[in-house]
Amino acid sequence: MSKRTLSTLVALLALTVVASTSAWAGGSKDATAPAKKTKLVIASDATWPPMEFVNENKEIVGFGPDMLAAISKATGVEIVIRNTAWDGIFAGLVAGDYDAISSSVTITEERKATMDFTEPYCNAGQVLVVPKGTAGVTTVADLKGKKVGAQIGTTGAIEVAKVSGVTLATYDEVGLAFADLALGRIAGVVADSPIAADFALQNAEYKSKLMIVGQPFTDEWLGLAVKKGDAATLQILNDGLAKIKADGTLDAISAKWLH
Repeated sequence: MSKRTLSTLVALLALTVVASTSAWAGGSKDATAPAKKTKLVIASDATWPPMEFVNENKEIVGFGPDMLAAISKATGVEIVIRNTAWDGIFAGLVAGDYDAISSSVTITEERKATMDFTEPYCNAGQVLVVPKGTAGVTTVADLKGKKVGAQIGTTGAIEVAKVSGVTLATYDEVGLAFADLALGRIAGVVADSPIAADFALQNAEYKSKLMIVGQPFTDEWLGLAVKKGDAATLQILNDGLAKIKADGTLDAISAKWLH
């Protein structure tokens, strides 16, 4: 075999290797690139007015649903809300039962270890609600020797448990805590400020019986929770949030439900 023929053969083999490598790399990229999502299923425990609740027409409404509708419109991605009980909502996210959670979830370092969060969308610090006419009480510590209610697993329950001398009474739903408070079975309820405002300031049954005392004693930001590592869902939701913050839509939703 001549040197020319050998050189040509070597060159052809080199080109074949390069072409094969390029084809393999291209195939690998196509195979691993995440498909663009066109629909998101988002879980929500619809028992937290005014953030998310079921109205008389059996529709899930509130701040969260309005925000998700605006995100859907801004991104062009369909969003379906699935009503999900709070006590299993995070396990369902880990299991992949839905893409995200929109349920007034406070962003905490502990939660960030097991799930990802969007940029925050609302500050909802904890406040104390007591019966109207209660004197000398502005903080949870002022209720030492008494029971203070909160929904199980929430930031409110965590904060009450920190106060020495106060007995924490937990409830599956925050509405049950406010019902007990109105009946005099407990001395106070700690809840996110939007929820406390709904019960104490807007609810026809309770606004004449309950009042918010003091100021929010935590600085808490709510975010949409996403399964750890799900960058595609996180990007869609963050893009949508950025758009509705920039054009004033989120402010309008806040004014509708929280003020």
